[in-house]
Amino acid sequence: MKVIKKSHEKFVREDAHGGSGGRRLLLSENEIDNLQAMTYGFLPAGSKFAWHMHEKMNEVMVVLKGQGTVRDEDDTYSYSAGDVFIFPKDIFHEIENTSNEEHEYIFVRVYE
Repeated sequence: MKVIKKSHEKFVREDAHGGSGGRRLLLSENEIDNLQAMTYGFLPAGSKFAWHMHEKMNEVMVVLKGQGTVRDEDDTYSYSAGDVFIFPKDIFHEIENTSNEEHEYIFVRVYE
């Protein structure tokens, strides 16, 4: 078999960002060249993935559910389901759920 299938039943939800949110690790380091991780992220109502950055890797965020804000050193940007954000390496950013429901995202982190 050349195709690899990973059953959704094996993806365990764990804490992320010090417990401010959660994630399911879909792909981990060394499964695909240059990929650090692919996660299914959860952010509870009123919570945030506080100010942080990723050294030596770019991050892509796809918003699956919810409306909130993303902040970088220059501005604050609103998001809603279907939006895609690209966070270049070493750029500080913050993701905030400003609503009353849990938000869901896909995050992909790729080494340069």
